[in-house]
Amino acid sequence: MNDENTSTTNDATPQTAVNPESSTDHGAADNAPEAVEENLLDQLHNDLEAAKNRVLRSQAELENYRKRAAREIEEHRRYANQPLMYDLLPVLDNIERAIGAAEKSQDVAGLLEGVKLVARQFEEVFARHRCLRIGALNLPFDPHLHHAISQQITDEVPPNTVVLVTQSGFQLYDRVVRPSLVIVSRGSDAS
Repeated sequence: MNDENTSTTNDATPQTAVNPESSTDHGAADNAPEAVEENLLDQLHNDLEAAKNRVLRSQAELENYRKRAAREIEEHRRYANQPLMYDLLPVLDNIERAIGAAEKSQDVAGLLEGVKLVARQFEEVFARHRCLRIGALNLPFDPHLHHAISQQITDEVPPNTVVLVTQSGFQLYDRVVRPSLVIVSRGSDAS
């Protein structure tokens, strides 16, 4: 029995010797998850920094775009009327010529003809830029296009018809620039 006990003890001794090594292995295994967690934490920290940098770059790019767009809009507004000004310059030249001719000559008929030509030239420029005269005379009164300054009693035309235009109105595309100043018919009080 002693031999058996000895062998059991001998068997136990090597096992005891192995157990401390295995506990050391467990300690290394315990350190391994900490290292993995530390590596994962470092990776997450790096990813967060990279995401912050991308956000900052995107914000800077957006701000630069806004500033550039605002500059372009301002420049467009500033020079939007350049084509109109270019088209009006010859009209101004003709007015100056008419004034010069009127100062040298007493020919009123020639001056009148020159002014009529300039007026037609103005209307052509307006038409090229889609600014057209609003039709009013003998048409039904439209409060969106006409501004009534007076009423005239008459039985010659139906009530609410424009009988006289005192100042022409103009419309740019579908927007009224200036309404026509008109006198509108009204039926006689007897009817």
